[in-house]
Amino acid sequence: MKKISILDTTLRDGTQGVGVNFTLNDKIEIAHALDNAGVDYIEGGFPLASKREADFFKITSSEKFINAKIAAFGSTRKPGINVKDDDNIKALLNANSPAVVVVGKSWDKHVTDVIQTSLDENLRMIEESIKFLVSEGREVIFDLEHFFDGYKDNKDYALRTLELASDVGAKHLVLCDTNGGTLPLEVKSIIESLPLSKLATIGVHFHNDTGCAVANSIIAVQAGAGHVQGTINGWGERCGNANLCTIIPNLALKLNYDLTMTPNLKKLTHLSRYIAEKANIIPEKNQPYVGTAAFGHKAGQHADVILKAPHLMEHIEGGKVGNERQILLSELAGKSTIIDKMNKFGSYDKSSDEVIDLFNILKEKEGEGFEYESAEASFELLMYKALKKYKPLFELNNYHLETYKTWGLESKTVGRIFLKCGGKEYMGAGVGVGPVGTLDQAIRDALSTIYPFLDKMTLIDYKVRVLNPEDATDAKVRVFISSTDGDKDWETVGVSENIIEASWLALIDSMEYYYNTYIL
Repeated sequence: MKKISILDTTLRDGTQGVGVNFTLNDKIEIAHALDNAGVDYIEGGFPLASKREADFFKITSSEKFINAKIAAFGSTRKPGINVKDDDNIKALLNANSPAVVVVGKSWDKHVTDVIQTSLDENLRMIEESIKFLVSEGREVIFDLEHFFDGYKDNKDYALRTLELASDVGAKHLVLCDTNGGTLPLEVKSIIESLPLSKLATIGVHFHNDTGCAVANSIIAVQAGAGHVQGTINGWGERCGNANLCTIIPNLALKLNYDLTMTPNLKKLTHLSRYIAEKANIIPEKNQPYVGTAAFGHKAGQHADVILKAPHLMEHIEGGKVGNERQILLSELAGKSTIIDKMNKFGSYDKSSDEVIDLFNILKEKEGEGFEYESAEASFELLMYKALKKYKPLFELNNYHLETYKTWGLESKTVGRIFLKCGGKEYMGAGVGVGPVGTLDQAIRDALSTIYPFLDKMTLIDYKVRVLNPEDATDAKVRVFISSTDGDKDWETVGVSENIIEASWLALIDSMEYYYNTYIL
C-alpha cells in the first residue's frame, strides 16, 4: 500500500475561515489532539504574524509529539534581499519547528504583476530560501501557490519552479489550487503530465470554491500525489479548504492507502467535534463520516432494513470512524424505529406493550407540535419514562422572571427558582439578558453543588419556530436547544403557546437527558 502523508492546516489556513478563532491555549491543545489522532504534519501558523503565533512555536518546540511534526509557515525571501537577512526566513528558523512550509510563486503573472519582480529573480528566491532552510536542518515543504492556474497559463515556467524546488532539497512539492477553481479531471491530467519519477513527493492543497476540494484531493492521490493538505471540518477562507474528515476515511477505508492515522480512525468523529467546540462553532450535521446525520435513517422502511441488514443501507459501519447510527424519529418512522431504540434495554418486538405505547405517545406528541427528528435526547427521555427507567433531576416549586430596561441601557432579566431535590428545598438566582440564559443560570446556582456535572454542560444553540403564525401572539412555538459537554452533543425540544414554557421544557430535557444517560 502506498504511504500518504497528511498535513493539517486548521491552525493556520483554517483560522482564515469566517468565525474561526482560537486562543493560544486552544491551539496547543488542538495540536496535541491532532498528534494523538495520527496526523503527520501540523501547520501551526505564521510565526511573524503576531506574538501569539510566535508563542505557539516557542511552547510546542519544548513539548513531545508522537506522530506529528510541527511546521511553521512562511514565504520565500523577498525580492532583492539576502536570504539570511530576510525577516520571514529568520522567523521560520526562530520557530524551531522540525518542518517548515514555504510558499512561493509558480504563476508567472503573480511574479510580474503582484510581487513585481523578474521571473529569474523569483527562481532565485525559491532556490536560495529552500537551500538555506535545508542547510539549517529543516524539512522543507514547498507550497507552489496558484500552481494549477500557472501551469495552464505558462506550463514551462510552472514546471521550472517545481523542478527547481525538488533539485534544491524540498521534501514535498505541494501543488496549490489557491483560488479553488480547478476541476477533478484537470487535476488528474496535470499531475499525470508531470515527470513524477524525477521529482520529490508531490503534494496537493485544494480550496473548495467549486465544491471539488475533496474530489480533487482524492483524484490527485490516484494520479500520483503522496501528500495531502487540508483542514478539519473543511474550514478555511472563502468556501473553505479540503475537508480532512472526509479525505482521510476515503483514502484509508475506500482506497486502502497507508495513512499514519488509519489505526486511529475511531478518533475522527471526536476530533471533528472537539475542534468545533474549541472554535465555538456548531458542527455541520450532514458532514460525511463525522456528522450526527451521517448514519441517520428516517423512513420506517429504511429503519426496518437497518435492523435486518445494515450493510444494505450504510456504506460503512459508523463505528469505524467513531460515529454512531441514528434512527430518526418522525411521522415517517414505524415501530421498527422504536424497537431499535429500545433494544439496548431489552428484547422487544412490534407487539410489545412498551413499543405500542411509545409509538402512540410519539404520534400524539408530534400532533401537538413536538418534533424528535432533531431532538433525539427528548425522545430518549420519553423512552426512559415508558420503560420506568427515568429519574427526575428535581421537583419544581416555581420560578420567577422579571425583565426590566433602563433608558439608554440594554434590558436585563432577573430570575429566581425554587425547587426540591432529595427532600430538601433549594433556591437559585440568575441575571442575564434573556430569560432562557437566566433560567439556566438560576438552575445551576441552585443545584451545581449537588450535581457537579452541570458545570460540564454548555448550551451552544437556541432556535425558535412559530408553528401557527396565523394565531399571531397566541401562536404555538417550538424551541430547540443544543447542548454539549465538549465531547458529546445533543438536542432537546419544547412546545407551548408560551415561549418561556417551551424553552423551559427543552432546557430541563437537556439536563435530565444527560443525568439519566451519563450520570445514573
